Amino acid sequence: MVEVRSRFVTFHPPANARFLIGDFTDWDKRPIPISDPLTLEFPPHAYVEYAFLDAQGQPFPDPDNPHKAQNPWWSYPRAIELPGFRYEAPPRPSSEGKGVHRHRLESKVFGSTRRYYVYEPSQSPRATLYIQDGVAYYRTAQFADIAEALCEYGEIEPLRMVFIEPEDRRTEYWFNPKYEEFLLQEIIPAVEGHYGKTEQRGLWGASLGGVVSAWLAWRNPQLFQVVGTQSACLTLEPGGNDSYTAPEWLTQQYAQAERLPLRFYCETGQIEWLLAPNRRFAAMLQDKGYPHAYTERPSGHNWMTWRQGLAPGLRYLFGKAR
Repeated sequence: MVEVRSRFVTFHPPANARFLIGDFTDWDKRPIPISDPLTLEFPPHAYVEYAFLDAQGQPFPDPDNPHKAQNPWWSYPRAIELPGFRYEAPPRPSSEGKGVHRHRLESKVFGSTRRYYVYEPSQSPRATLYIQDGVAYYRTAQFADIAEALCEYGEIEPLRMVFIEPEDRRTEYWFNPKYEEFLLQEIIPAVEGHYGKTEQRGLWGASLGGVVSAWLAWRNPQLFQVVGTQSACLTLEPGGNDSYTAPEWLTQQYAQAERLPLRFYCETGQIEWLLAPNRRFAAMLQDKGYPHAYTERPSGHNWMTWRQGLAPGLRYLFGKAR
C-alpha cells in the first residue's frame, strides 16, 4: 500500500517484502531495505514506478496497488501519480500515411539476417530519421503515427523513419565499430537505394540507443545533421562494462572537439541515475554553442517519460518554423 501527500509517498511493505526498488533505486542496483513504512520525497507532479524484492531477491508487485506501470519490460512494476501529474498524450493522425514496410537484410557485417521497418509519410520526405530499438519505438511508442500527425497538422516537414532492431543491443550500441559499419554500409545504402535520398539524415534513440546515436553523429557529422536522445546512457566508456558509474567519455569527446554541424534534442527523467550525466551533456552543448533543446520530466527511465518527448523532439528537429 502507498500513501501520497503532495511530493511525499509512504510505502507500506507487504509481509514478504525485504527491499523497495524502482527508477529511484536504478531498480535492482541500489535496493532500499524496508521493514516498516518508508517515506520518500519525489519531484512535484511525478510519475513513479516501483516494486518490492522478497528475501530471495525476486521482484513482485505491490498487492494493494492495481495501477500497473507503463513498463514494456516487466509485469511487476506498479505506478503512482502524484498530485498534478498530467500525461501529455502525443497527437494522432487522421490517416496512416503510406504505411510501414517491413524489410530483411542479410548482413555481412554481423553474419545474420536483420530486420528493419521503413515508414514513408503521405508526402515526399525531406529528411530520414534512423531510430535505434526500432520495434519498441514503432510498436510501443507509435512514433510513426506521431510523425504523420505532426506532418498532417503542418508542424513538421515530411519525415521518413527507419526503425532498426538490434540483436544484442548492449554489445552493438556500446561504441561498436561493427554497428557503425552495419548502419553506414548496409542499412543506409539499402534504404536510399529503395526509397531515394533525402536532404537530411538524423539519429534517434533512448538509453543505450541514445548514446550510440550521439556517438555515430560525432563520428560522422558529414552524414547526419540532427540527433534526438532520450535518457542517453552517457555513463559509458569504450572497452568497459559499467553503465552506471563509468566516466562520461562521450561528453568529454564532444567537449574537446571543435563544434560540429549538429542539432540536438535531449531529454531525461528526473527520477533516474542518468539525470546528472544528461544535465552535464546539455551544459556541454550550451558551452560549445550547439543548437539544442534540453527537457527534464518528473518521471524515470521508462516509456512514460519517452513517449511524451516524441512530438516535442520532432517539432524542434524538423519543425517548419526552422
